[in-house]
Amino acid sequence: MWHIAKRELYDNLNSLRFALATVLILALMLTNAIVYLREHPARAQAYHNAAANATKTLEARSTSLYRLAAEGPGDLHKTPSALRFCAEGDEAFLPTHAGGSNFFPGIANVRPIWRMIYPQDTPHLFNIRPDFTTLDWAFIVGYVLSFIALLFTFDSISGELERGTLRLTLANAIPRHTVLIGKFLGAFISINIPFAIAVLMNLILISTSDAVQLDTEAWGRLGILYGIVILYTCLFIALGLLISAAVRESGVSLVVLLLIWVSFVVFMPNTLASIGSRTSVPIAYMEFWSQRIQLGNEARDAYRDKSGDSQTPPPVHVLGEYVTAEAEECERFNEAYLKQQIEQGKRARAITRISPTAIMQRLFESFAGTGFERHLQFIENVQRYAREYREFVVDTDRADPESLHVVGIQAGMSQKPVSPEAIPKFKDTLNLDRDFNTAATDLLLLVLFLGVLVSGAYLAFVHLEI
Repeated sequence: MWHIAKRELYDNLNSLRFALATVLILALMLTNAIVYLREHPARAQAYHNAAANATKTLEARSTSLYRLAAEGPGDLHKTPSALRFCAEGDEAFLPTHAGGSNFFPGIANVRPIWRMIYPQDTPHLFNIRPDFTTLDWAFIVGYVLSFIALLFTFDSISGELERGTLRLTLANAIPRHTVLIGKFLGAFISINIPFAIAVLMNLILISTSDAVQLDTEAWGRLGILYGIVILYTCLFIALGLLISAAVRESGVSLVVLLLIWVSFVVFMPNTLASIGSRTSVPIAYMEFWSQRIQLGNEARDAYRDKSGDSQTPPPVHVLGEYVTAEAEECERFNEAYLKQQIEQGKRARAITRISPTAIMQRLFESFAGTGFERHLQFIENVQRYAREYREFVVDTDRADPESLHVVGIQAGMSQKPVSPEAIPKFKDTLNLDRDFNTAATDLLLLVLFLGVLVSGAYLAFVHLEI
């Protein structure tokens, strides 16, 4: 087995395709690092400036508890991923922050309560097709490395069959599975040598820059991503061996593999994503906006029906009840609309799982902290913080015995100043355990794809007539 693997490796190392593959992958990886080092510092600085301004805004609103309840914490910003060079994931089009709103007309000339406004006007929130328009690792692996794997294997068996060397090999009583494994290992090592060198140069260039800080978790995620690369590469090596064993001529094998590559890598992910994104279209944003306004009008009408046309100011607790109910109803509607968008994206992404390239893209986005799944984590962090923020306002008000405990009405809330240090701060963090749970199905599907192709290659080679 090792003799066959070394022979395959020696033949590949002395071939023109190996030299071209090495130069191409190295050039792409170095370009990826240079572009990332040019763009990342500006993104990181913009985030730090926005986060600092948000903190100042929150401290300025701490002059009164009522102002915190009415104006909210300000914008909540998404932390840029340090591994964006691995997978861009449509990050350029996804929102970088979420915010709140209190500009809706109030009830009885009372300022409305702040309510969370999630990113609704996101043009690419459910655009889940693999995005290979940027030069990241996902592009290099999804397009280039898969193509190179097919170039290294299309004539592994059919080529030897044409030259007559396969008959001589099998005449030495070598089991066919040993020959197949040897060829698999030879192709795998031949492909991974240039890729490993290119990855090493890429990471050295990025990690030695003062503008990038890769912590322990980031390096762990990089290790996971490299494991996905190995799994994905093995899949296309098995595909190449399968077609090479099933077709007796290397020229025909190359044409068949090119057609399969175009179908699975280029055509199928985009076509299925387009079909999936049209399975159920959420309501238009203007329709959503009009329904939100209608909810506010209904709350004001309900208040007027109860209070009548009396010029006497209503009791504080009555007014507070309607103000709070209107804000809660609007936010529930916001979350329902956002959930509708997300469900559409998830359904469309599920359809694209027939393509291993689309699966690889999603896995890269999950562990690189970019793209659709990353945005969902950001929304969950925003929702969690919104609950913590409201609980802080309510608990602070209840701690004041002089307060009437009517949140949303200035006369009914505590008049004591609030310590800025006591106000909860928003933290946008990634959860590796959640990423594993999200990626579990996609990882199993890649393993299943690999198992089917390896089994097919073995059966095709066993039944091959010499």
